[in-house]
Amino acid sequence: MEILEWKAEVEKERKVKDRFFKSRYPGSPIPFEDRAKFKGLDYFPLDPTYRFELELHEHEEKGAVRMAYTKGQERDFLQWGEFRFKVGDREQAIQAYKNDLAEERLFILFRDATSGKETYGAGRYLDLELDRDQTAEGKWILDFNKAYNPWCVYSENYTCPLVPPENQLKVLIYAGEKNYPLKEK
Repeated sequence: MEILEWKAEVEKERKVKDRFFKSRYPGSPIPFEDRAKFKGLDYFPLDPTYRFELELHEHEEKGAVRMAYTKGQERDFLQWGEFRFKVGDREQAIQAYKNDLAEERLFILFRDATSGKETYGAGRYLDLELDRDQTAEGKWILDFNKAYNPWCVYSENYTCPLVPPENQLKVLIYAGEKNYPLKEK
């Protein structure tokens, strides 16, 4: 995908999300009383250096990993595989999860050195869909420009899984959603 096409696609996705979040639709995670003040989410500028096409190093054994949630519950995910990439000159590895064996979507939770400063302290997420995020060669597109905040950031009505220790990156990921602008500090 060409850079201009990629940028246009990500910017369009962001505008659609902002419209949905501001809408009167009951599915929006923004509390109804905040929607009039909502002007859109805050993002880092698009940066192609945080977009990777990677091989998924699938684990031979898909072990269950119990993840804690923000409201104290726990749930099992399958640790499906690992992506390996470089940010600057630093090697990184991040785990990808699935809810069950039949699911095609990969779920990635991560914290990085921006967490708790420019971005949500508990971390951000990425969803990789087979039909959208896999290349013809079978590589996955891991695009941190699409990193998003969990819905528990916007409303106490939601609970969200917390990032496991193995996905706490030691580098800065200046890509994706920043802190929620209406969240009180």
